[in-house]
Amino acid sequence: MNTFKLSVRDKIAYLTLNRGSSNAINSEMVHELKDMLGNLEKDEQIGGLILTGNEGFFSAGLDLIELYNYNEAEIKQFWHDFLDMVAVFVAFKKPMISAISGHSPAGGCVLAICSDYRIMAEGKYIIGLNEVPVGIIVPDSIFHIYAFWLGKANAYRFLMEGKLMRTQEALEVGLVDELVDGKSLLTAAERKMKQYLGFDWTTWQQSKINLRTELMERVQADQTATLEAMLKQWWSPGTRSILHTIIQNLQRKN
Repeated sequence: MNTFKLSVRDKIAYLTLNRGSSNAINSEMVHELKDMLGNLEKDEQIGGLILTGNEGFFSAGLDLIELYNYNEAEIKQFWHDFLDMVAVFVAFKKPMISAISGHSPAGGCVLAICSDYRIMAEGKYIIGLNEVPVGIIVPDSIFHIYAFWLGKANAYRFLMEGKLMRTQEALEVGLVDELVDGKSLLTAAERKMKQYLGFDWTTWQQSKINLRTELMERVQADQTATLEAMLKQWWSPGTRSILHTIIQNLQRKN
């Protein structure tokens, strides 16, 4: 477990993303998260999962610096694995709460919207899906997860303009469910989790699966055609130029 820390207390698993200061998502994190969720779902001693990050960053999204240098086979495998991981997150039958500790754009937002409830730290943080301005084609499955919480019209508009929201706006549109002081973030998440765990587990979990059936079908569907289009665009001169500029800016900040 190189990309996160795990602890368990009172039947609650606490999974803290822990890959550098910004928790950028790379291939290793994708594999580790997917495997860990599978283990937690099978563990009968675990009632629910609280997913969080570092102060200031839940996750900055994909590690574009690393991904930019992947060869064709590596980036193809990464996108397959990433979408497979998202499908596992969506189908996780136990309660999952995202305690969003800071900025959560792009891939960080994707992780958050897979959960059942999102609590975000107050502050000048952003959250949302900004793939289009970066030159990345949005998979159909990601749109449906976004629309599950925001409604199709808002999800469509926000995705097509790559909208990033401040915390208050995210609360108002339903992207997050609560805003709390950062120091109270885990306390608020624990309170909500204990409410969920107070219900009969079988009833709660089966109800979740029933309510997510259509969404699960969407994210588990064959996305070969979408991936082909994404990969073609990934290697286009326009997208490579955008990514190169973003990476230069990131490296200057570091």
